Amino acid sequence: MVYQHGNGVDIPEESRMRHLGSWLPNDHRLQHDWMAKHIAHVDSHPPQQLIPVLQEFQELIESNSRIYMYFDEMWDEVPLKKPYYNDPTGKRQIRDYKHMLAVLNRIFTQAPQWNETAFGVGMVGVPMVSVFDYVMATPSGHVAFLDPDVNKMMKKILNEWGKFLQSPKSAEVLTTDGTGWFSQHGKKDLMEVANAPLKTSHSFEDMYVCDPNAKHYGYTSWDNFFTRQLRPNVRPVASPADDSIIANACESTPYALSRGASLRAKFWIKSQPYSIIDILAHDPLSTHFGNGTVYQAFLSALSYHRWHSPVSGRIVRASVAGGTYFSEPLFNSSDPQRYEINAHGFRQSQAYLAALATRAVIFIQADNPSIGLMAFVAVGMDEVSTCEITVRPGQHVAKGEQLGMFHFGGSSHCLLFRQGVRVDGFPQIGLDHNVPVRGQLAVVRS
Repeated sequence: MVYQHGNGVDIPEESRMRHLGSWLPNDHRLQHDWMAKHIAHVDSHPPQQLIPVLQEFQELIESNSRIYMYFDEMWDEVPLKKPYYNDPTGKRQIRDYKHMLAVLNRIFTQAPQWNETAFGVGMVGVPMVSVFDYVMATPSGHVAFLDPDVNKMMKKILNEWGKFLQSPKSAEVLTTDGTGWFSQHGKKDLMEVANAPLKTSHSFEDMYVCDPNAKHYGYTSWDNFFTRQLRPNVRPVASPADDSIIANACESTPYALSRGASLRAKFWIKSQPYSIIDILAHDPLSTHFGNGTVYQAFLSALSYHRWHSPVSGRIVRASVAGGTYFSEPLFNSSDPQRYEINAHGFRQSQAYLAALATRAVIFIQADNPSIGLMAFVAVGMDEVSTCEITVRPGQHVAKGEQLGMFHFGGSSHCLLFRQGVRVDGFPQIGLDHNVPVRGQLAVVRS
């Protein structure tokens, strides 16, 4: 039973969200309760001075008429009905952009942690998504989070958030207390997810590099915990001497497999076709992948967040492409007179995010000529958009060798193969558990 998934809990259907990767609890009541506690603290205490980066955000909103309009309107566009509010009187949880800034100011003082309530246990791994949860999908929110000036500001904010998550203070949630990551339910969720792919029974200490006798298990910060390393041999490389076997690049759950993907497509429409040029950030090498194969899988908040090479070969190019941070497609109601927010927006937006979100793009010339040039793309999401590449162009990597990592979490990743590469045997789309990193993902035939 994974608490974060809502297993073993009677969740009302209107509150069951089924979030990909468990970055938010599947029981939406837990997210509302978490937010309500922060709002209650903000509302019951004297106003606090905003940290400098949030002061700058307020100045941007109030000094730019276009951005002021977006952030003023988006809160009014959230419907006053379930599940968009928690207060029985129908009051919105966050009322306007000033209230938003005050809540962000509060959130920035602590790392993600577990939340115990009367109806369950869960963890909000992406606090800023909780703040922007529904406004992202309003007409004004959709335009705002595509705006270049807003995204520049978001990058500054996330950089400050990242500094906190790399500080010793952020490690305060790495405890055995009820809200800590090493609490009974926290450890249980971490290890049920980690042991599921290979049906093992490892303890946390057996699976991950740590010191259980040290404070915070030896982790110096929240980010140090999230980028934790695996112990040797717990994730063996699939057939290291056989270049026809593709290794899984990330510990992840299969999301989609697309054959004959177009170089350019309307990735923002409801069907969200893959648009290769956009996924590969307009790199000139993207033209090699027209009508190719795209495999996408998403990472769990509870899992391992480093990337590993799916093949042995030479790194041709490696770069991070800047993008959006809180943008999701705008889904309208089938009734043109009525506007609805799709509460599962991010769950249904993975191909859209692959084309727009901040992402690391790595081209690899595989040693196996039947593969040739292929691409790995690490797709950031929201406040977990920091991608660190640890390889360089010209470097030769062995299958399973580290390519880089997500900081503060992760989102999804894509593997792209050129047209004519006969790659088959991918795992079933819709699996309810991760495929092990470095394990067999697919087979290439000559």
